[in-house]
Amino acid sequence: MKGILGRKLGMTEVFTTSGELIPVTVVEVEPNVITQIKTVEKDGYNSIQLGAFEKREKLSNKPEMGHIKKANTTPKRFLKEIKGLDVTNYEVGQVISVDVFEAGELVDVTGTSKGKGFAGTIKRHNFSRGPMAHGSHYHRAVGSRGPMRPMRVLKGKKLPGHMGNETVTIQNLEIIAVDVENNCLLISGNIPGPKQGYVLVRSAVKGQGKNAAKELVSYVVTEEVIENNEVVAEETTEVTEVEETAAEEVVEEATPEVAEETAAETSEEGDAE
Repeated sequence: MKGILGRKLGMTEVFTTSGELIPVTVVEVEPNVITQIKTVEKDGYNSIQLGAFEKREKLSNKPEMGHIKKANTTPKRFLKEIKGLDVTNYEVGQVISVDVFEAGELVDVTGTSKGKGFAGTIKRHNFSRGPMAHGSHYHRAVGSRGPMRPMRVLKGKKLPGHMGNETVTIQNLEIIAVDVENNCLLISGNIPGPKQGYVLVRSAVKGQGKNAAKELVSYVVTEEVIENNEVVAEETTEVTEVEETAAEEVVEEATPEVAEETAAETSEEGDAE
């Protein structure tokens, strides 16, 4: 069992060399710091506590500061425990990065689902509505609350209330790619929570081994080096589809003078006409 804390950035899609389109969720993973190690002798079970995403000391109270200084690190916004691992391989203050996972591994992702506000039973619990005829007098009401005895609503009864904002785990999602340079994981499908929501990525409990890593489509990007309005050299770089957007921005920033010349030529042609 292994895991890491991250933050959901959003969804995109990648292509494999065989032409398969895979929708993926991008999870940003800053270096995780082990802030505490629990053992059977002292705490009754084995686990490590991870912390990620820094926050200002002004926003932390004294107990938090005392806890975090034992790991010789800064205050963290997101702390979670991971159980079921050999704690002898870890030490307080150790940093865990995104390369702890590999492409093809199956993981379980836990996050807090989007809050939907106050909702009725039809939307919240998928109840059926009553007849919509004029004399029905029963359309979207809750219905019977419970038995005659013990003359109260039983615990766990499905009623209107706050919908969403619950801890949700989606199991057996595949890691499509691990971007060590940008500290990101590309996980197949959707994961719980809104954008910028914190998530816990762990090894799949029910996963059957590891899938073969998929080969993603790569593109060739040419960057032009310009001096005195002349192309001095061209650099060709092969990048994956994940890096394509960033590469396009680099090309646009590297050739501002060419864009100005094109705009000037266009305006001259317009004046001539």
